[in-house]
Amino acid sequence: MRVVSTLLAVAFCFTAGTVSAEPARKALPPTIAIIIDDMGHSLVEGERLANLDQPLTLAFLPYRPHTDSLARLAYKQHKEIMLHAPMANTRNYGLGPGGLTPEMDEQSMVTTLRRALQSIPHVQGVNNHMGSLLTQQLQPMDWVMKELFRYPVYFIDSRTIASSVAGDVAAAYRIPTMTRDVFLDHEQTEEFVDRQFKLLIKRAKENGSAIGIGHPHKVTVDYLEKHLPKLDEQGIAIATVSGLWAMRNGNREMFAEGEKQAIRPAFAKKD
Repeated sequence: MRVVSTLLAVAFCFTAGTVSAEPARKALPPTIAIIIDDMGHSLVEGERLANLDQPLTLAFLPYRPHTDSLARLAYKQHKEIMLHAPMANTRNYGLGPGGLTPEMDEQSMVTTLRRALQSIPHVQGVNNHMGSLLTQQLQPMDWVMKELFRYPVYFIDSRTIASSVAGDVAAAYRIPTMTRDVFLDHEQTEEFVDRQFKLLIKRAKENGSAIGIGHPHKVTVDYLEKHLPKLDEQGIAIATVSGLWAMRNGNREMFAEGEKQAIRPAFAKKD
């Protein structure tokens, strides 16, 4: 089945050979990556997402009831795992455990972030949960990225506000970083998800690739179950976030072996 070979080529890059990287990169079809945020609350929808055939990237909130078990299941099912780091927002919505706020000093923020990272099994990346307030602020973002720089993780700016500086600060620290292109389901109807999914594909066709963010709502999972298997016939590939990053960056590795400090798994405290 052509979709399997396409997905493997994108998610795991390419096998070594005599063909140069540039022709291979040009031969790639338009490619999407889909991040599912807010993982860890819903066991039923979380298991459905983990068991999909396609290489989704699942972003887990720290310390939620099913975060640990679902992250382990998802990893076994070849999904990519992220920390969905709660950050202060302009509407004062509660963050729950592991939240990062402007009132924190550097040590508090770094300790909270580090413990959250340690609480997510097999974590490979980070994106912001909410964060429309904190991601605008240079000093907290500097503290966050200085900590993330220590580890072999990438950062995705969810771009919950247009004036976010998070991606720019990550890039300044030479952290592999990209930005969300399309939110899929901030209205929870099939019609809206369909419109946004088609917009994601349109962006990928225009730019070569695109990143969409959705959530473990039943309507979203139902839609993905139905429509992801049809991507191949449309000439669209799907990749993990790290696979898409490699595609955009000449098929090079994110990190050299031994370059970064491993994240030590731990039962982190819910500061």
